[in-house]
Amino acid sequence: MALARKLRGPAGLMKIGSQLFTAEGPQAVERIAALGHSIFLDLKYHDIPNTVASAVRAAVSLPKLRLLTIHTSGGLAMMRAAREAAGTRKSRPKLLGVTILTSMDAEEMARVGYEGSPAIRAVELAKLAKQAGLDGAVASIHEVRAIREACGPEFILLVGGVRPATSATNDQSRIGTPAEAVMAGADYLVVGRPITGAADPRAAARAIAKEIHSAARESRKAAP
Repeated sequence: MALARKLRGPAGLMKIGSQLFTAEGPQAVERIAALGHSIFLDLKYHDIPNTVASAVRAAVSLPKLRLLTIHTSGGLAMMRAAREAAGTRKSRPKLLGVTILTSMDAEEMARVGYEGSPAIRAVELAKLAKQAGLDGAVASIHEVRAIREACGPEFILLVGGVRPATSATNDQSRIGTPAEAVMAGADYLVVGRPITGAADPRAAARAIAKEIHSAARESRKAAP
């Protein structure tokens, strides 16, 4: 809560993931939303279609929820069930399909039975998400351009593994800077530890926001 208060303004959304939601449950969403933040609920649902649909149905009733994630590897039926459960109201949260986790490289993918490179698999899974009716996908910076070309301009692309050039990579394999992500065509950027682990999180967030806005201006200039 102290961090959420500090980041009012510089942060566009607050991401609530598995750790906080497991510890505090829906109350975490309610309390952070009460500060005025819109919420990105990043729980990456992955189960049988009925279970995921029930989870999505429960999630969409939470306050100020803007984005919600599910795993594309759950399959077409699971994603379609999730999309139906999200409802039809215009203000519903946008459903994003997680393609390949940014912590995974080709070697790790092979261990769990994925064939081909992360880039190829991410594009194919993003296309499957679009076929299922999802609003967008989550991918690394390295797949953004290819997914945009395959899925079109309205398909939302959220990029994880974003690290300013001076930050440590931690457990991420496929990363990029905020400017690189924007120039590649990302709609949303996830920036975690470079902000939450900073001595001054608000200053770190403001610096990253400045980099994003600058890159967005350059991107618009470069657009045909």
